[in-house]
Amino acid sequence: MEYVGEIRDPIHKYIHITDVERSVIDTPVFQRLRRIKQLAGAHLTYPGAVHTRFLHSLGTMLTASKIFSHLANYYPGRVDKDELQLVRLAGMLHDVGHGPFSHTFEEVLSEKRGMTHEDVASMLISRTELKDLISKAGFTAEEVSRLSIGKNASRSRWINQIISSYFDADILDYLPRDSFFTGVEYGLIDSERIIDSIVLWEDYLAVEEAALYALESLFIARYMMFKAVYFHRTVRAAVIMLSRAMLLVDKTIGLTQFKNPEEYISLDDHSVIQRILSMNEDTEEARLAKRLVTSYLNRLLLKSVFEIMMHHEDPLYHSLISRPSLRGSLENEIAEEAGLSPSLVFLDLPSVPSLPYHPGYSGEKHSGFDVKIIGKEDSERTPKSVLDVSPIVQSLKGFMGLARVYAFPEHRERVFKASKKIFSEKPYSFRISL
Repeated sequence: MEYVGEIRDPIHKYIHITDVERSVIDTPVFQRLRRIKQLAGAHLTYPGAVHTRFLHSLGTMLTASKIFSHLANYYPGRVDKDELQLVRLAGMLHDVGHGPFSHTFEEVLSEKRGMTHEDVASMLISRTELKDLISKAGFTAEEVSRLSIGKNASRSRWINQIISSYFDADILDYLPRDSFFTGVEYGLIDSERIIDSIVLWEDYLAVEEAALYALESLFIARYMMFKAVYFHRTVRAAVIMLSRAMLLVDKTIGLTQFKNPEEYISLDDHSVIQRILSMNEDTEEARLAKRLVTSYLNRLLLKSVFEIMMHHEDPLYHSLISRPSLRGSLENEIAEEAGLSPSLVFLDLPSVPSLPYHPGYSGEKHSGFDVKIIGKEDSERTPKSVLDVSPIVQSLKGFMGLARVYAFPEHRERVFKASKKIFSEKPYSFRISL
C-alpha cells in the first residue's frame, strides 16, 4: 500500500494517506465533518473543545491501521495484509453519518425516526460518490459500510472488533483527543501499550495479562471523561438547549425528514442554527426554539436546579430511564407543581454503560462486556475475563447515569422547589445544587 500524502494532527503528529483515502477526504460528504464539532456544545465550558468529527475520523483510521498492522506482523498466517486498506476505510468512515452537533442530533433523529448515525452512514456510503471511490479500491460499499460499524458478517469477528469493541480504534482516539482539546487530563491513556498487547484468541481480540494495567487505565479514563466532560452539567445544558430547539421545530423545518443523501449533507452545525433563526413562523414552539438557540450562541445557558446521580446494574433500568416518554411525564409533573408550561422545564436523563460494550449487546450477564485477558496458568496460555482478574474493572460494572432538571434563570427557584417535591416521592437518593 502506497502513501501519497500526509496530514498534520495534534494527537498523532502525522497521518499518512493513500490515494483512495485522499479522494474520499476531498468529497463533500467527508468535508462536511469539518463543520460538525466532536463534542457539540462542550466548547462553552471547555473553550478549546472546538475539534471536529473530521479530525477524529482520520485519527480513528490511523489507529485502526496500527492495530491491524500489529496483528499482521504477529500472525502472518492468519492476517491478510491486503485487507489493511479495507480496515482503514472502515475506520475513516465510521462516523460519516453523524449529524449536526454529533450525538445531540442523533438523540433527535432517534426520537423522530428511530434511526442512528450508523443507519445514515450506510445511506451515505452506498448512495454517494463514496460508493464509486470504494469500488475503484477493490471493495464494495456494503462491506465497508458494515465493517465501519463492526457488523460485517463476511469478515472475521476480530476485524470487526478493531472498529467496534471494548478497546477499539474509536475509543483509543477519542479519549486522548477529547482530553487534549478540553484541556483536562482524565483521558490520557497508554494506547501504544494497549495496541502492542492485543492478541488473537480464537476469533476475537484479547489482551496480554502483562498489559492489564493499561487496559484498566483506559476504562477508568473513559469513566472519568463521562463524569468530568461528557456529563458535565454545563456541557449538558448546552446539549439540552440544542436538542430541544431541534425537536421543537423539526416538523416546521424538516431536520429529520431528509429523503436523500444531498439533503442530509446540507445539515451541519452552522446550517441548522441558521435555519432555526431564520424561521418566519410565530408559534410558541418557534419562539422558544429561537430563544434557546440565541441563548446558546451567547452562552446564556439553562441553569441546573436539581440533580440525582445514579449507578445501577440493571440493563432494563438503563433502557427505561432513557425513554423520551419518561422524560416528558416527569417534566409535566414538575411543571404542574411549579405552575409553568411543560415547555419551560427541561429534564436531562443521560445514561451510559460504565464500561464499553459490544454492539451485539443483549443484556446478558456482563451487559455485553466480556474482555478476555490472556495469561499463563500451569505453563498453559489461558483466557480469563477481565472482570475476574481486575477488581478495579469489576467495580466499574453497570450503568452510570443522572437526572438533572434545568430551567431558565427566572424560573430557577420555582422549578427547584417543584423538583425537590416530585423527586422526594421517588425511590432515589439525590443531591441538590442551587
